[in-house]
Amino acid sequence: MAVKTEHVESSLNQVDAGGKAMVSHVKGRGATRRRILDMGIVPGVEIEVVRSAPLNDPIELRVKGYNLSMRRAEAELIVVGHLEAQ
Repeated sequence: MAVKTEHVESSLNQVDAGGKAMVSHVKGRGATRRRILDMGIVPGVEIEVVRSAPLNDPIELRVKGYNLSMRRAEAELIVVGHLEAQ
């Protein structure tokens, strides 16, 4: 199945559950940015939003075959291009 990237970029916290996106870049500075990059969320990586907690924070993500949880405030620092299946 081919996948294409839309030209519209947004932050990861705006991707709905079940949606997939490609990381464009990570904003921010310091320890928070470093932690995001250390988790494998680097430009070019595909991320799937699995679900969000009942009060919408945190969100569960699937990255490189593993699941992780992240607060929406941190997800806002990750700029992505949305993916859609062809």
